Amino acid sequence: MDLTNSKTPIPMDSKIQKLVILFVFEKMAIPLTEATVLDVCSSENDWLSYMECKQYLSELVDTNLVYRVPKSECLNITQDGISCLALFFTRIPSSIRDEITAYARDNRMRFKKRQSYFCDYSKNADGTYTVIMKINNESTTLMELKMVVANRSLAKFMYKSWVDKASQTYALLHDTLLD
Repeated sequence: MDLTNSKTPIPMDSKIQKLVILFVFEKMAIPLTEATVLDVCSSENDWLSYMECKQYLSELVDTNLVYRVPKSECLNITQDGISCLALFFTRIPSSIRDEITAYARDNRMRFKKRQSYFCDYSKNADGTYTVIMKINNESTTLMELKMVVANRSLAKFMYKSWVDKASQTYALLHDTLLD
């Protein structure tokens, strides 16, 4: 079995792992949900294990290096977190810093869209489906739209289309209502 292509995390102590999380926040430069941080650091990349990432993220919140954005599910780095990172970021292996920087550059807009444009659907008692579509900014919901559709396939289609069509939908409604 060839393991040359499998990623093996570089062993790091807990302080360096916390710095990795802070570095991710700094490079992404947008608030992130806990689920997004866990995906980025452990599922999509092998910078941290899932459980360690979850634990250290909680500790960063407890020590005020990361804060919960009011009226949001997002987290972001605090000024103290930025200062801490500025002092100690060189302790993060340069290869991981380079990976995080490249990853953030290539994926920032994807995560921004995913967090800004929310969509979900649920089945109603009469067999129809309610699709809830939202456009959020960092602290509030800009638009929430609920539509009842006849079946699950329509609900799934709207769910899959929302991220790509949310800004057009918002502009159309805005222009139509203010015209």
